[in-house]
Amino acid sequence: MAVSIGIAKNPLESSKSPTELVPERTRPKIIRLALFNVGFMFLFYSTSVAAQSTDSLTRFSYTQYHMGIDARLVVYAQNTKIAEDACTSAFQRIAELEDIMSDYRHDSELMVLCANAGNGPVKVSKDLFVVLKRAQEISQRSAGAFDVTVSPLVRLWRQARKSGVLPDPTSIESARKLVGWEKMKLCERNRTVDLATPGMLLDLGGIAKGYACDEVQKVFKKHGIRNALVEMGGDIVVTNPPPGKKGWTIRVPNASSDQAPADLEFANCAISTSGDTEQFTVICGVQYSHVVDPRTGQALTNRIQATVVAKDGLTSDPLSKLLALLGPEAGEKVLKSYPKTKSFVRIILGVRPTMSAL
Repeated sequence: MAVSIGIAKNPLESSKSPTELVPERTRPKIIRLALFNVGFMFLFYSTSVAAQSTDSLTRFSYTQYHMGIDARLVVYAQNTKIAEDACTSAFQRIAELEDIMSDYRHDSELMVLCANAGNGPVKVSKDLFVVLKRAQEISQRSAGAFDVTVSPLVRLWRQARKSGVLPDPTSIESARKLVGWEKMKLCERNRTVDLATPGMLLDLGGIAKGYACDEVQKVFKKHGIRNALVEMGGDIVVTNPPPGKKGWTIRVPNASSDQAPADLEFANCAISTSGDTEQFTVICGVQYSHVVDPRTGQALTNRIQATVVAKDGLTSDPLSKLLALLGPEAGEKVLKSYPKTKSFVRIILGVRPTMSAL
């Protein structure tokens, strides 16, 4: 579930300090934002950043690098100061969440929790508890198909993608002993997390970005911004549509009846896409996905692309990962327990890989 998603940077947009916000150059154009490793989902919108206004609102867009990807914010605001203040606070919020939930930083709150595995309950922040609580809920409803304790297995397959050598069965079995959502005990009253087995590791790559998008929209509302889009890799959360529009137009690759791309309009919801169209490796002629099944310890060899629309990113992000893992029939049973959730699934058949994309 650890996903590293990249999109091409616009040199006119900031990727450094949250205070260094530079709006896009004023010129009409159509931007196509490709979410490369989630199967060609495109976001289309016309721009003229500093000059184009509708009903006293002007469009602003900023990008910074966070959580291993380019986080992109698109807001409609009354003036530059409001937009920059809001987006500065938003990027600071994302950086705060990255400090909490990164599994690449040894001093993150998540890794400090993991370092205490086997030592009893540990009190955690509200943010971390909210994410782990939703993860446990989905784990229970999916019989462990979604499981944030999968990290020991994910790390084995990360190394396999780098080396081109499959993990040996002994290593997989050893890692599986550290995996299991039931081994993570949550106490809501005390806001504590108990990782029962020493050596357990958590990976929030399948849920943290969706939560971060939700939190950014909360920041925007505090700044009076009601028309905004937040995009972090395969996760998009939108509020009210651009002025004069019915919704934010997003091209979903598998939304039509024949699984062809279709342009759909969205407002006040979250849209997440998962799949292995880019994140995979080929070893001994077999294509292995970046998604690892926590129940078997094996990387997936099926080719499924799933898009989930839900009320928020904390729901759509993990459910899109789950649907990509389980497939439409089993996955839809879980999705039915979340009201107003919709999915689009594409099963890719007959494609022989010719190279690996790591």
